[in-house]
Amino acid sequence: MNTFHSHLTSQSSRPPPAATDLGVIYLGTSMSVIANTPKPPYFAVIFTSTRTEGDNGYGDMANRMVELAEQQSGFLGIESARENVGITVSYWADLDSIKNWKANSEHLEAQKTGRKSWYDSFKVRISKVERDYGI
Repeated sequence: MNTFHSHLTSQSSRPPPAATDLGVIYLGTSMSVIANTPKPPYFAVIFTSTRTEGDNGYGDMANRMVELAEQQSGFLGIESARENVGITVSYWADLDSIKNWKANSEHLEAQKTGRKSWYDSFKVRISKVERDYGI
């Protein structure tokens, strides 16, 4: 079963807090599963991972990281899907916002624990979104 979750941010209303769905990042339920991003350019951080067995506190920390990311300047939204390989894409206004997020002390602790306990492998890619389109 594929799992796809999205978290939308809006200036006018805050989304409900994230919840846990069997250790998978569950980022809210909405009629839309695609993050509402502004007109490009903006940046995407693509986090691809394979997990270790068991939750080991991952679900709670993943939800906390979403809540924390929402509070960061420049955060635009997030989308996540997981089956055997997980892909989470977070969207940011600029590279400085991404740099600040990476350096956040609570996020640094989650990264450390992830390397030690939650991930068999992972890769982070940062890209600039020049164009987007869809229905």
